[in-house]
Amino acid sequence: MLTEQQIYGIYVPVVTPFSAAGEVDLDSYQHYVNNIIGNNIQGLVVNGTTGESPTVTINELQLLINTSRELLQSSTIPLIVGTGTNDTASTIARTELAGNLGADAVLVVVPYYSRPSQEGIIAHFRKAAEVGVPVIAYDIPGRAGVGMSVDTARTILDMNNVVGLKDCSGSPTLVSELSRLGSKPVLCGDDLHFYDMLGCGAAGGMLASANVHTAEFIKVYEYFASGQLDLAKETFTKLLPLMRLLFKESNPAPIKWILSKYGEIASDTLRLPMTSISQGLQQELSVHLSR
Repeated sequence: MLTEQQIYGIYVPVVTPFSAAGEVDLDSYQHYVNNIIGNNIQGLVVNGTTGESPTVTINELQLLINTSRELLQSSTIPLIVGTGTNDTASTIARTELAGNLGADAVLVVVPYYSRPSQEGIIAHFRKAAEVGVPVIAYDIPGRAGVGMSVDTARTILDMNNVVGLKDCSGSPTLVSELSRLGSKPVLCGDDLHFYDMLGCGAAGGMLASANVHTAEFIKVYEYFASGQLDLAKETFTKLLPLMRLLFKESNPAPIKWILSKYGEIASDTLRLPMTSISQGLQQELSVHLSR
């Protein structure tokens, strides 16, 4: 089970590879995840936003968890599984499934589309935490339509079994306040703000961009943690042009395109309503990668 002390460094939210026919491509998944694990990351995140979780069925989720557990069997890297939906009952069921299949923790997003009140958000997380699997709460107002207030985040982080927070709030304000108040660890989920959020108290990052040049993102964290701030800033700055391109169109489409170009996965296929990146972005990424 994941503990607060293990929440630091670089957690990589992986994609879910699909064949051209739209089925889960398990061969690609095994090859690609093995390579990610080889970078000595601090956490592997399956079925998050980057994994197109809204389109993954329960049976497919079970397959992904079992496969990931097998790939990690000789590793100490924790497995975190995205189980949050906009329905509390569904979130509980997926959290129970993940726990039964050996997940070390679950990632539970603020319920999207419904736009619940702060009281509703708190009640949702309380029910998820009661399952007994360690929970990383996930605040992403840009996708959920509503975000956590500082007081709500503090209330959720004070719950038993909630071990940390992924902060995609869009600014360093939340992590700064939580750090000042001495909260449980916060992971930056806004890739472009990673360096700044480390400076505001983030314990690390859960970064989609770290699917590409994973070792360089680890260097940013390690340089920062060891007090080599100039090297951390320099390494991060070199990654910024790539990150800007990776979020020019909706995640994970640009990342899947790059992974397929690198031969990490066989196809950049996404499930509708997600579609592949534009020709223009393909050209921009190709130019960047050829430098």
